Amino acid sequence: MSSSSLLQTSISSSSSAFFANHNFTFNSRARKVSLPAKHVGICKCVATPQAEKTEYKTQVSRNANIAKLQAGYLFPEVARRRVAHLKKYPDAQVISLGIGDTTEPIPEVITSAMAKRAHALSTLEGYSGYGPEQGEKPLRAAIASAFYDNLGIEEDDIFVSDGAKCDISRLQVVFGSNVTIAVQDPSYPAYVDSSVIMGQTGQYQKDVEKFGNIEYMRCTPENGFFPDLRTVSRTDIIFFCSPNNPTGSAATREQLTQLVQFAKDNGSIIVYDSAYALYMSDDKPRSIFEIPGAKEVALETSSFSKYAGFTGVRLGWTVVPKQLLFSDGFLVAKDFNRIVSTCFNGASNISQAGGLACLSPEGLKAMREVIGFYKENTEIIVETFESLGFKVYGGKNAPYVWVHFPGRSSWDVFSEILEKTHVVTTPGSGFGFGGEGFVRVSAFGHRSNVLEACKRFKQLYK
Repeated sequence: MSSSSLLQTSISSSSSAFFANHNFTFNSRARKVSLPAKHVGICKCVATPQAEKTEYKTQVSRNANIAKLQAGYLFPEVARRRVAHLKKYPDAQVISLGIGDTTEPIPEVITSAMAKRAHALSTLEGYSGYGPEQGEKPLRAAIASAFYDNLGIEEDDIFVSDGAKCDISRLQVVFGSNVTIAVQDPSYPAYVDSSVIMGQTGQYQKDVEKFGNIEYMRCTPENGFFPDLRTVSRTDIIFFCSPNNPTGSAATREQLTQLVQFAKDNGSIIVYDSAYALYMSDDKPRSIFEIPGAKEVALETSSFSKYAGFTGVRLGWTVVPKQLLFSDGFLVAKDFNRIVSTCFNGASNISQAGGLACLSPEGLKAMREVIGFYKENTEIIVETFESLGFKVYGGKNAPYVWVHFPGRSSWDVFSEILEKTHVVTTPGSGFGFGGEGFVRVSAFGHRSNVLEACKRFKQLYK
């Protein structure tokens, strides 16, 4: 479908069940003061010595684990370079297709529910204070029904939170510093950085651009972005994201069956990130719990951020099945519940009202329409880079397009695109050594900006 025709296409909604296979079709200036001249006698100028600067320091040593982290966290660094670019080109129309932040308005059926809940807080009848740290019961039940129907997941297995990213760090606290971890390479940086901060890793090894004591599971076009588990060493925790950020790839049922069996054989726990599950366009699993036996070796974290535009509202959840046990037989869910109860006072009651509205029939329809809009954007971006002769991955099952620039530095390509087109992307190497030579282009953007960015890409690389 051409870009022009996409502009004419209205966004259609899916009439199937929430987790059914979706086929989306797309729409002081200083004042001068004169003073009279005045005869002044001879003045003797005496230099005043500058006071010595003293720097007070406490006797508290810095967390050595935080000191291990390299440079800044990827996305703030991208944002910093964007600001620097704007200072250099103050009149440039900079388009951001880098940080995966949503851009389209939250559907009114959802915001009206939040507004109603917020207004109720100003009344005696509607006011509420602290809620359950695990989330309000109606929302937990709605999540179980909408996302895990017939998968054996119950509402008390679900912990509502202020986002999947926050839950990743809470889970790290549960696991502690003595575990070993494996991550996809490339992968979302929070997995590695939170592990470093917890003290689970060795030092950063500059020659291979990796941290010691982390198992990096290489994901490449050659292996379909799914690691060869025969070459992967045993670790306690396996972080796995599908559909994957940044590559946009989604694991098949057979691949996830292999992953679950691998975890069982090694006595490992899978932390499964399904934040982009509703972007699936085919029949690949949307939850790890679709795989038999997964409840014994996996937990799952997800979010409303990329479904309903809740990146600023903040609302997510984590599923910890009762069947998931530590080596001594203690329930993982009980320890997670203790961490949640100790470190968290529960998600905002206003955002939870929004989440409940998301899972109403009208809310589900509205979310599918927004997701469909972003999927149209991915089609436009994929079509653009393919027309320029690039190898392009992702886009079909995720809002990210993974573009290959073989033999080139990802940061060099990022800088070239920013300097010559004023478009912000994300360098693949920021997601790990395996991302070198790739650039991630986000489909989160207004349609006019996506079309303009693609026009500039064509002018640069034609």
